[in-house]
Amino acid sequence: MRHPSLLAAAAVLALMTGLPAAVQAEVTAYDAAPTPAAAPQTEQRAFTYTDMLAANRLSDPRVSPDGTRVVYSVRATDMAANRGVSSLMIQSLTGEGDARRLALSDQGANTARWGSDGNLYFLSGKSGTSQVWRADAEGQNPVQVTDLPIDVNAYRLSPDAKKIAVSLAVYPDCDDLACSVARGTEAAARPSTGQVYDRMFVRHWDTWADGTQNHLFVVNADGSGEAAWVTHGFDGDTPSKPFGDENEFTFTPDSAAIVFSARVAGQTEPWSTNFDLFRTNGLTGPGFTNLTDDNDAWDTGPVYSPDGRTLAYRAMKRPGFEADRWQIVLMDVATGAKREVAADWDRSSDTLQWSADGRSLFVIAGDVGQTKLFQIDAANGAVVPITGPGHVSAFEQTPSGFVIAMDSLTSPSELYVKTFRGREMPIQITDVNPELDARLFGEAEQFSFPGWNDETVHGYVIKPAGYVEGRKYPVAFLIHGGPQGSFGNSWSYRWNPSTYAGAGYAVVMIDFHGSTGYGQGFTDAISQHWGDRPLEDLQKGWAAAQSKYSFLDGDNACALGASYGGYMINWIAGKWSDEFKCLVNHDGVFDVRGMGYSTEELWFTEWEYGGTVYDNPEGYERFNPVHHVDQWKTPMLVIQGDRDYRIPTAQGLSTFTALQRRGIESRLIVFPDENHWVLKPQNSLQWHNEVFHWLDDHLKPQD
Repeated sequence: MRHPSLLAAAAVLALMTGLPAAVQAEVTAYDAAPTPAAAPQTEQRAFTYTDMLAANRLSDPRVSPDGTRVVYSVRATDMAANRGVSSLMIQSLTGEGDARRLALSDQGANTARWGSDGNLYFLSGKSGTSQVWRADAEGQNPVQVTDLPIDVNAYRLSPDAKKIAVSLAVYPDCDDLACSVARGTEAAARPSTGQVYDRMFVRHWDTWADGTQNHLFVVNADGSGEAAWVTHGFDGDTPSKPFGDENEFTFTPDSAAIVFSARVAGQTEPWSTNFDLFRTNGLTGPGFTNLTDDNDAWDTGPVYSPDGRTLAYRAMKRPGFEADRWQIVLMDVATGAKREVAADWDRSSDTLQWSADGRSLFVIAGDVGQTKLFQIDAANGAVVPITGPGHVSAFEQTPSGFVIAMDSLTSPSELYVKTFRGREMPIQITDVNPELDARLFGEAEQFSFPGWNDETVHGYVIKPAGYVEGRKYPVAFLIHGGPQGSFGNSWSYRWNPSTYAGAGYAVVMIDFHGSTGYGQGFTDAISQHWGDRPLEDLQKGWAAAQSKYSFLDGDNACALGASYGGYMINWIAGKWSDEFKCLVNHDGVFDVRGMGYSTEELWFTEWEYGGTVYDNPEGYERFNPVHHVDQWKTPMLVIQGDRDYRIPTAQGLSTFTALQRRGIESRLIVFPDENHWVLKPQNSLQWHNEVFHWLDDHLKPQD
């Protein structure tokens, strides 16, 4: 089994009740990863990408106010229907019974949230539009709460559970919802198809601008009265597009107003990262006050302390830089005075929560290839890790501990419980993928080496599943995107290193300069240096891995990457052209100059290349792959999503054109219905089939 029994979990949870505050404060990291014992290898077969595509996906755990139950989402894949199917699950945290699927999931349910009244709220589209529903504490007897003419895309309950803030996509120049509905109906019925724009964004991520913005409305939780448009007159989206959620807005502790994070759109939205925190003037109408006008960079994630006297939020310092360090700021609600906490902690915080006693803050942050839960003392800024190896994606507090969603290179996300005390390992309480117990995964090891400027750089090497001592294995050399990202100890459903290990390949991944989790200076090092410092790290890391791990067949390797990783594939094709037998480029940058004029989030290119294309053309040409096509000779597989507006289709077509024109073995796959990612199950299956066939054709002996 991949986890202990619920009886064992119950024994641990029994320790979680009634701990003294002094004991609760003694939080230390544990040494070992929460990895369950593997079954004998003779009973296992290698994990494959078909196993990955079929795996259930756990997310969004929410603990009930009394700490006795957790609700979470599990998404199954219906390959025949080419879609995911999500269900809400409820599980006792006292060891009483197994997890139970909530019947309200039958007609669609997501985004489950507990109210302070003990009821369970959720979104469902079973009435024809996405609306807020309410069920009792056991997830029974659901009733519809909101009946709005527009889909609810996000919501938050007030502290007293009497109000609900909902986000709706509306036409901002309308005066009411009826106007937005009529405007949308009119646009859909118009016989002409031309779209007219007088400002950017024209398109963002994978959608074209349609004139609507996300705005906040407040409704009564009992369903009475009309919705009050509390952000009317604001020119911008809350939550932000494309990935914002209810973490960007919150009620004040007295349930009398809302604080939200948003950026004023105007004419500068595509090159601005100036998100501010605004407080509405009550809950009945428009009007708002900017709380962070003193900071021209990003402010977001507002959370009030339990006593309501302090507002904590995350903030960046450098305008225009989306990968700046997220610092933690505490604002005195009465005076507006602000101070940074843990200012010397060189990590970027995420998912901010207060402890129940208001003395600490809990955050998730990347840390040298792991993603951990940390406790930060709100008074002195002392930082202590709570978890060790693995990737924490979400957490919820219980009366004396945590429920943690955690994954790793060899396990998709599961829920664990951990007490506040000491060094005990988290106890796994879910098993949403029991079939993976019988799969064999490759063994991963982190290593380090002197990279650019002789600074320490880290990477991972993964042995093939079923590794045999003394054999050499072909290698998949994976290059992460971002570029401010990391291929660390985490699970992925798009670029999963274990699928390559399961196919008989060794895997090498380097967290080159620019990667996150190693300090802000390390992350900063890539800006305006896309082609030199990271390439040096990749070259030195590849040499170090081959020197350390004799099973790597360095003469039989393929390099693969997406986004920035795809850029690096094009760069390698021209600057390191003799090293790999084949290349795989997914949505990669071919012409940096063209990217600067065609991508949508201009703040990214303008920061990374040192200004606009016309103000600093040298910055765009210095490391531009287009200038080195004459050196290309390595076979390349090119993949492009046609709805990718971050790195538009012309970049992939140009890459393929260059390869074909030079007579280089190449193959192009275009997904007309995918964005920067490949998300539809059948498309993902085709993606993996094509990629692994490409590797097999070039790296494995043919019969």
